Amino acid sequence: AGTTVLDLPATSGTFITTGSSGQSIPKAALPTGSVLQVVQGTTSTGVSNNTSTLADTGLTATITPLFSSSRILVQVCQNGLTKGPGNTGSGVQLQLLRNSTIIAKVQGYGGYTESSSYNWIGGVAGDYLDSPATTSATTYKTQFKNETNATGVGVNQDGSTSTITLLEIAS
Repeated sequence: AGTTVLDLPATSGTFITTGSSGQSIPKAALPTGSVLQVVQGTTSTGVSNNTSTLADTGLTATITPLFSSSRILVQVCQNGLTKGPGNTGSGVQLQLLRNSTIIAKVQGYGGYTESSSYNWIGGVAGDYLDSPATTSATTYKTQFKNETNATGVGVNQDGSTSTITLLEIAS
């Protein structure tokens, strides 16, 4: 009783319109912090990197903000991180990017043990509140590299599923 389902994104100026009833709600009537839309991306395809050059993990999602004043809460859960055997200085670095710009380091030197043995790191998660200031399609993704230009590091290994969730937040 009293519940309205908003079929977003249907906007007109400063109003959000429900798809089923055609009712309009002024954006100003939504409290700051309201979730306007949610987008999620997943991958379970294993990727390895033997270099110190950032490479895509395959984890990506695209959101088109309804309002340029909105903030995007990015929630990353990157699983199946590994450090291959053979180099004592190896470790996984994981970055979060908005389009092609690095906006956060999610993992700095994962799996570093001063040992040349294999290391199953498991997963790493993090949240980042971004202000993209746009209503254009915006892609968020993760990239990773080996801190040393040596033995391989990996993500999404052994069928592990990673997720990236984007929440548009009214501000």
